[in-house]
Amino acid sequence: MSPFVPQRLASMRPRQIAAITLHQGNRTLPAGELFDVTGSPGGRIVIQSDSELLDNIGMGMADGELMVEGQAGGYLGRGMSGGFLQVAGATGIFAGSAMSGGRILIEGNAGDLLGGAAAGERQGMRGGFLHVRGSAGDRAGDRQRRGIIVVEGNAGDYAASRMVAGTLIILGQAGHQCGLDMRRGSLILNSKPKSLPATFNVSGGHQLTFLTLLNQYLESHSAPWAFPGNSRIRRWVGDLACDGRGEILIQA
Repeated sequence: MSPFVPQRLASMRPRQIAAITLHQGNRTLPAGELFDVTGSPGGRIVIQSDSELLDNIGMGMADGELMVEGQAGGYLGRGMSGGFLQVAGATGIFAGSAMSGGRILIEGNAGDLLGGAAAGERQGMRGGFLHVRGSAGDRAGDRQRRGIIVVEGNAGDYAASRMVAGTLIILGQAGHQCGLDMRRGSLILNSKPKSLPATFNVSGGHQLTFLTLLNQYLESHSAPWAFPGNSRIRRWVGDLACDGRGEILIQA
């Protein structure tokens, strides 16, 4: 589905869009054989489908709006640098992978490696804002380099694994071994995870001013925030086996 991005389709007529070639397994088909294409040229695209097989929606998106009325497959918004991408349902693996800008809103659940690095890549998400109203799978924020990820629901094991920098916020229950091999960055949790690596050290309780600024930023993106302005936060530092400059902040 990577050809369907606003910067490519903005000036095209429906018949031109219907002629775009798509890959389906080991076959190639014109888009018009898979979709009814209607509308007029512009910077907003709506995809009406409830198939989990639609991979690479919004791949390389640079501007405009793309709405998915249903669920999506893997690699949603991969390499996205701008614009707004919204999915009404769930998504597959690697949503927001290599994303460097723009905003993604997933109304349902996200699969494994949310904002994570694909095989052979040293960095995952590199910027932008990724918001999941549901839950996420394992290794959310794997190798995350920049940007902010918010998960309103639960997250699986190894959240923020190998994180290089950036911010991952989980408002539900986080799984086992959060922050494994974390180098830098911030993992912010509303409650204690199921387990932390033994190579994290607690550094006491704090009232951190930057959380107020973060709250203001989240409000501007219509994202929730669990900590009152005077919240006392318990801070863990690690992973001491990998440079040890990351932090996990948990509401005390």
